[in-house]
Amino acid sequence: MATSVSGRVLISSSAALLLCLFLSPKFIAFLRQRSFGQNIREEGPEGHKQKAGTPTMGGIIIVLAFAIPFLALSTRDWQSMGVFGVTLACGLLGFADDYTKIVRRRSLGLRARTKLIVTIAISVGLWWLATHEAHLSPTIDLRFVDVRLDLGPFFPVFIYLVVAGTTSAVNLTDGLDGLAAGCTAIALLAYIGITFITPGDHDLELIAGCLTGACIGFLWFNSFPASVFMGDTGSLALGGAIASLAVMTNTEVLLVMIGGIFVIEALSVLIQVFSFQVFRKRVFKMAPIHHHFELEAWSETKIMLRFWIVAAACGAIGFTIYQLSIRG
Repeated sequence: MATSVSGRVLISSSAALLLCLFLSPKFIAFLRQRSFGQNIREEGPEGHKQKAGTPTMGGIIIVLAFAIPFLALSTRDWQSMGVFGVTLACGLLGFADDYTKIVRRRSLGLRARTKLIVTIAISVGLWWLATHEAHLSPTIDLRFVDVRLDLGPFFPVFIYLVVAGTTSAVNLTDGLDGLAAGCTAIALLAYIGITFITPGDHDLELIAGCLTGACIGFLWFNSFPASVFMGDTGSLALGGAIASLAVMTNTEVLLVMIGGIFVIEALSVLIQVFSFQVFRKRVFKMAPIHHHFELEAWSETKIMLRFWIVAAACGAIGFTIYQLSIRG
């Protein structure tokens, strides 16, 4: 059984990777013909202005590349379909945001209120599937100290915080060529390991594998210098995928370690805003923190690789903690 499951994961992840490789060139050409290019913020680093006009919404390819092999090979249990649904819904939200930016020819997309309402609806849907269909208990595991907390009626609120926090953090990380796609692939590799050693999570392993393959395939075109950006379509879809995988595997708290690089990026923004609002001083030259290192004269490739190293270390530690907790 383990061999057949591993075979399905290998086939599906390879298929997702190859679909990305074969579909991306024509899709990038299509985006260029339609002038669907990235709008760069004026307050961003000076070096980013030359990236204006680079095709965006590459996340569409990521979603397609993972969805086709997953739907073809999965048994469509409630847990995996919950992850699939959240990924697709977050991707659609990101697509609407990207399309609004392109139509308005500016770096601001949907209203914050619209994003909030849709994210709440997605989170409620995930909560319903997790508790009523997948029959997961409304608890969280503090695997660091081997303690389980029952959240009861506050569980939907907690799921919203996980979904909103993760999608925002991945979106913030998507500021350099290859950074978000690579870090997401590393976090998803940890989830392949987690679902592999957990009985009954084989379709979750399959969807994690498909997402990983799609991210790696996308990196071929998104690595420096990027031929295409994933846009909010990709970053929100991938953030939603990681968040829903955390909910379905009861690793929401452990996600702080598994997605450590995303936490660092989000914290850098919070620290910067708090410091400026309270003390009128900036801790970093620019936030998120990858821009700080850009202004410290680090190359994009150097930042990307070093952040990947940190992401790999966080993913390995998170997986080890999970493995020790289920053995204990």
